[in-house]
Order: sequence, then structure tokens, then C-alpha cells
Amino acid sequence: MFSGIVEEAATVVALKKDKSNLHISLRCSFTNELKVDQSISHNGVCLTVVSIDDDIYTVTAIKETLDISNLGLLEVGSKVNLERSMPMNGRLDGHIVQGHVDQTAVCKNVTEAEGSWYYTFEYEYNEEMAKKGYMTVDKGSVTVNGVSLTVVEPTDNSFKVAIIPYTHEYTNFHQIKEGSVVNLEFDIIGKYISRLLTLK
Repeated sequence: MFSGIVEEAATVVALKKDKSNLHISLRCSFTNELKVDQSISHNGVCLTVVSIDDDIYTVTAIKETLDISNLGLLEVGSKVNLERSMPMNGRLDGHIVQGHVDQTAVCKNVTEAEGSWYYTFEYEYNEEMAKKGYMTVDKGSVTVNGVSLTVVEPTDNSFKVAIIPYTHEYTNFHQIKEGSVVNLEFDIIGKYISRLLTLK
């Protein structure tokens, strides 16, 4: 379980295809604190550390993960948002994030607003999935590339988020531009509520 508070934007140093899998090697400042089998959120996708070599560690994304997320679009030099799993005795600074990406979205617009930024994202709308809670609501929570954010001006298939300078600099939001593909995880609480309503 995660909170959507990114610790660092790590750099991809190597990508290796292995049949339908993709081995992703990254360099980050806390590699020496990691261990094999540890779960880490990568752009919102929970992946397991499979090897460590000095300041570089490797995770593996399987075909299902590559099909539903933006990890298959990574290149050497790409920045990836990292978050280690949340300690149960810690503060929940963001919201409850599972690390299970629901789908991708495309950035449609980036607007600077006197030191902050507004990003508009559009995703494929599915009425049946929306009934199950795969949607956004005004002032609700959504995870974009692993970042816990507050929804602004949602529609059936789009929403805006406001990004402060710190988030813009220390996550990969500074690399997101019009046309960029991002990972979405909708709020798990909304999914449960939607499910309970269907059982009445």
C-alpha cells in the first residue's frame, strides 16, 4: 500500500526485453536501503525489486502491466516517480493508493498559472467501469503517475489537477507535456462505495 507521496524521480539507466517482460533498471539515491523482493511504486505501478547492483536496482514488468500502463513507453533517461510502501505506523499524507494502475490517460493541456501549473488529462470513458467507481469527482483524489492529487473540473472522461512548484520539480511532472501518456489509479474508496450501491 502507498500514499501517493513520491520520494524521488529516479532515472532509467537500462531496459531489457525478455520475451513479453521488460526488465527496468533505475538509479536512485536510496538504492542502498532497498532489498530484493521489496515492493516499490513506479509511476504508480507496484513492482518488485529483483536485483541490486551498487546504486542501480532492477524491477520486472510483465505483459499485463505493460499493456495497461505507460511503463512500456519508457526510454533510457526517462524519469520515474518512486515511492516505497507505506509503514503502517506512518502518516497518510496523500490518500490510500494500491499501486494497481487502472488505465492510462493523455495530457491534453498544460497551463502555467503564476508559479503553479494546471494539467488537463483525458482518458477513455467506459460507462460500466464508471458505475464501478472508475471515475473522478470534484475535490476527490486521483493518482497520476503515482502522485496523489486533488481533482478539479472533472467530466465523464477528463479532469484537471493543480501542480505546485515542489511537485513539478521533484516528480516527473516537469517532463509531462501535451500528448504525454500517464498512469491513473482511481480512488479505491470510491470503487468500494460504487460496488456496495450495486448490491442493494
